[in-house]
Amino acid sequence: MLSVVLYHFGIPGVKGGFVGVDIFFVISGFLIGGLLWLELQKRDAVDLVGFYLRRVRRIAPAFFAMAGVSAVFAAMVLLPFEFREFGKELVASTLWISNIIFYRGSGYFDIGADSKVLLHTWSLSVEEQFYVILPILIYILRFNRPVLLGVLIISWLTSFGACIALTPNNSTATFFLFPFRAWELLSGVLLAIWGIEQKSTWSFGLLPSLFGIALITVSIAFVDQHSGFPGWQAMLPVAGTLLLLLNGRHTNTVNRLLESRVSRFIGLISYSLYLWHWPVVTLSRYWRDGYADWAEVAAWMALAFILSVLSWRFIEQPCRRPATFGTRPLVATAAIAGLSTLVFGSLAYFNNGLSGRFSPQIQALTAASSDFLQDWSRCHVPTSGPFASISVCPIGPEGPPRVIFWGDSHLRAMREGLALMAQRTDTPGLIIWRGGCPPLLGISKRESALTPAEDAECLAQNRQLRTVLADLNGADTIVLIGRWAYYAEGAGTGRDAHNKIVLSALDDEYTGDTQDVLYANAWDATAAELSQNFARIFVMRQVPEIPYFDSRELARRLAHRHLTLTQANTLLHVPKDEVEKRVRTAEAPLFALAYAGKVKLIDTWPKICTDICTVMHNGKSWYFDNNHMTNTGARALAGLFEPVFGH
Repeated sequence: MLSVVLYHFGIPGVKGGFVGVDIFFVISGFLIGGLLWLELQKRDAVDLVGFYLRRVRRIAPAFFAMAGVSAVFAAMVLLPFEFREFGKELVASTLWISNIIFYRGSGYFDIGADSKVLLHTWSLSVEEQFYVILPILIYILRFNRPVLLGVLIISWLTSFGACIALTPNNSTATFFLFPFRAWELLSGVLLAIWGIEQKSTWSFGLLPSLFGIALITVSIAFVDQHSGFPGWQAMLPVAGTLLLLLNGRHTNTVNRLLESRVSRFIGLISYSLYLWHWPVVTLSRYWRDGYADWAEVAAWMALAFILSVLSWRFIEQPCRRPATFGTRPLVATAAIAGLSTLVFGSLAYFNNGLSGRFSPQIQALTAASSDFLQDWSRCHVPTSGPFASISVCPIGPEGPPRVIFWGDSHLRAMREGLALMAQRTDTPGLIIWRGGCPPLLGISKRESALTPAEDAECLAQNRQLRTVLADLNGADTIVLIGRWAYYAEGAGTGRDAHNKIVLSALDDEYTGDTQDVLYANAWDATAAELSQNFARIFVMRQVPEIPYFDSRELARRLAHRHLTLTQANTLLHVPKDEVEKRVRTAEAPLFALAYAGKVKLIDTWPKICTDICTVMHNGKSWYFDNNHMTNTGARALAGLFEPVFGH
């Protein structure tokens, strides 16, 4: 687990340090699978009750200690919406289903991982799910070992094949879910069974150890999550670990290194080290808003090791000895601890993260942070018809859409207001949006914040929509909503100024010496083409950007006293004339088209700006970040769309 710790603390040279979990899976399967098979050989049975009691002794005491301490410190630093999620994580990890929860949320490598204090429990959940099934399977098939062995081999082949096949397109599922990780644990189990049946001496010369340690070293140094993991890359640490286990009793330099006092001690504390290091990483980095230097990294890492040693010495060791901690007290204590974490986690989740822990100003910002979640239950990807393969989201009553909304994430942010007006006017509408994808015809884009594959998906969708919109019957109105300044200027502003986007014309339909000229030409071409099929074309004037505002970041910095209230207030508004400079180039073609009567503008600015443009209105934030509306803001602007839904 040392590679995992180094990886999480950001130590250079361990790009693939997370493969320590894969190594652990193989070793775990080898040790526990071997013990179960030996028990089967000796007794022709498996003591299920005894096995699960041993698992409780091994796993529960240190886990509940870590969970309890983490809950205390999480309550001190996490914002309400984050602490609400912590409550869900606490319940899920207590029930050993946190891998499922994390699969359904964001991925292991996502930015949001920095506030998921119990993210590391996904691997414990996978392991325990495996050890619920394996002993029962052995018990059921104990009288027919060839069939049992065949089932284990088929299970390995199925799990391995599914992992390899599905990782390229669904790596989150193959990373988190037990069926796609079972092959790693089964690799250890099958090696142990082979060794027991063959009465192996586990000594095959120097080469297996050298090759094994080389594979593991390469894995830790070079495996890349962006290239699809686990998939084929997981074969490297798994194969390396199997080779080391296969040759574990041979006397050589590699094995002497692995059997040294330091290595053995790290092995002894590895479970506690894994448990404690991640809460230390997440809570310290979150509280400190990042580490100041490598000395601070070393200090927090030292704390993780100290907690791990204390946990191993005073919790793990005593609880593993029945003579020290009897079975009944163990079960009773585990039951009480489990009930406590379930109750506490439920309270945190169902009471909105106990928001009363913070001041009203911080609560207003944290409310904005969670006011971006929406009900997309009606969204779907049709398998046939004109919109086949395009994600569409109906709003208003059922029926063929009369109004089409096409745009980027600014359209997504306005969804609640649009849905409100569609329902109020009894008008069916259809939302088609893709983040960072300009609703303009005849252009492609390259964006620094997205992958080439995502850029290609934007191009493919816009090409398809070009055909669909030209032949669409029933809808006579289309509304375009986007972050126009981003596309005209080629960059974000303020806190997202590092995001860059480059537009290109397709098929030499029109050109432009600079991006702003190309952008303006794209508007002329798009308006002309859409007017052939839509009687009315509306364009929403981009909401004013508040350059350095971000509800989550601002709430965190205020809560942790990295920012004063006076300093924070300066980030909540911007002079109107400054925002006008930002959008002048982007809006020039829009105003020209509106003046010529080719489009109708929906002007959001009078609602948001006077002499200044501000985030807060009547004590509530209308902004989620520096350019997206919250649901509250979208509903406040809903009335501006009344002409769109007019009959």
